[in-house]
Amino acid sequence: MTPAFADADEVRRRLDEMDYLVDEGTAAALFFALVLDRPLLLEGEPGVGKTTAAKALARVLDTPLIRLQCYEVLTASEALYEWNYQRQLLAIRLAESRRDSLADADLFSAEFLQERPILRAVRHDGPVPPVLLIDEIDRADDEFEALLFEFLGESSITIPELGTFTAKRRPVVVLTSNRSRDLHDALRRRCLYHWIDFPEAERAVEILRRSVPGANEALIRSVTEFIGRVRRFDLDKAPGMAETIDWVAALSAVGATRLVRQDVVRTLSTIAKTPDDRDTITGALDDPGDACGATA
Repeated sequence: MTPAFADADEVRRRLDEMDYLVDEGTAAALFFALVLDRPLLLEGEPGVGKTTAAKALARVLDTPLIRLQCYEVLTASEALYEWNYQRQLLAIRLAESRRDSLADADLFSAEFLQERPILRAVRHDGPVPPVLLIDEIDRADDEFEALLFEFLGESSITIPELGTFTAKRRPVVVLTSNRSRDLHDALRRRCLYHWIDFPEAERAVEILRRSVPGANEALIRSVTEFIGRVRRFDLDKAPGMAETIDWVAALSAVGATRLVRQDVVRTLSTIAKTPDDRDTITGALDDPGDACGATA
């Protein structure tokens, strides 16, 4: 297949057209993942745009996004494939009514196979490989990681009853992690890796401009500075770009054109996600030594 991008700069430009602004490192990581046909593991704090990167890439490539949301009790039948037991039972009853006999091979055939996200990505038959997003892999159990090794290394899945399915074109695989636990070394070895940090101030300003086009420029810049300072506090959950966008939208909704204490307090639910974080931020508003840029 012809490479989708000439270089990392084109990746950055094309994502920019989709209003997803990336730094050089992220653009390069996505480019190499495509050129080398390797899965890409994106790590970073919640809210820095890891999931959005996969979504934007699928839009740029004009290909389906297949998403697997991970959680603690995720099983192979939910992620890889499952047998349609209801159809199998109907087939057994129909055979009994006809006095026919069914072998196991008759029941465990492709006719009764249900695709889950990973098998769907492997069996995708379109002209462009899909983007498979394995989101928040750190939320899944250690055992689930082992189920991914064959797929991540060879773009294939082995189903004991049917054999091995190998992708005609390797899916573009993006895994994300918030580092709530350490991932297995074997998984990391199968992936390229990139850490996404919070955006620098000017890129954050541009993201806010595009995300909340009606917001006042002075408000956007003061919010960006405020959030930068807040992230240095000892918070349970530092606000990411998603929360910052929500906050600017909320401030705009109440008619704010600059940061004042009253507006900060009444819109704080958009950026403070725990009672302790709310107390920390409101306390800083009243502490001259922690001047956060909001006026009285």
